[in-house]
Amino acid sequence: MTRNILIITGDYTEDYETYAVKQMLQLVGYNVHLVSPGKKCGDFIVTAVHDFLPGEQTYTELKGHRIEINFDFDKVDTANYHGLFLPGGRCSEFLRLNDRVIEIVKEFDTKKKPIAAVCHGTQVLTAANVVKGVKCTAYPACKPEVSQAGGIYQDIAVDDAVVDQHIVSGKAWPCHPKLIQLFISLLGTKITHN
Repeated sequence: MTRNILIITGDYTEDYETYAVKQMLQLVGYNVHLVSPGKKCGDFIVTAVHDFLPGEQTYTELKGHRIEINFDFDKVDTANYHGLFLPGGRCSEFLRLNDRVIEIVKEFDTKKKPIAAVCHGTQVLTAANVVKGVKCTAYPACKPEVSQAGGIYQDIAVDDAVVDQHIVSGKAWPCHPKLIQLFISLLGTKITHN
C-alpha cells in the first residue's frame, strides 16, 4: 500500500528542511508530494540556506537550490495523505496567510493525522489554531506565537524534537534525525535492523 505524505512549502523555504526531508521520507518508502500555493507540478521554488556567522545576532540567508514541485497545490485532497510536513524558512510567513493552507492543516488536525513542523513551520500551526494545549517547539523567535496560540513551548536542544499527540516539532534542521524518527513512528512505520 502506497503511503502518501504532503509537504507544503514555498519560495525561500529553508533548503535542508525541505529537500532533505523529502528525500528521507522517500528513503523509507513514502510517496511525497511537494506542493506550494499558486504552483503546479513542474514549477520550481527557490530555497534559502540559513547559517550563523561569528559575531552576528541572528542567522544569515543565502540562496539555496531550486526545487521542483511535483504535485499541483489546487489538487490536494487531504483524504489521500497519511501525514503532513511543514518545513521552515521565510515561506512560513506567507503560507500562514493562505486560507487553503490553513484549511489543510485543520483537516489533518481534525482527523488526528500525523503533522510535523520544523523551525518557522510551526508558525503555520499557530495560525491554524491547532496547538492549544499542545507541547511543541519552533525556532526560538517563534516562541511568542506558540504561547499566544495556547501552545506549551518546549525549550529543547536544537538536535531534539518533541511529540505530543499527533504533532511532532523541532527547532531547526539539526533535529532531523529525531524529528523524522518520531514522525515516521506516528505514521506507523518501524525500522528494524537485522
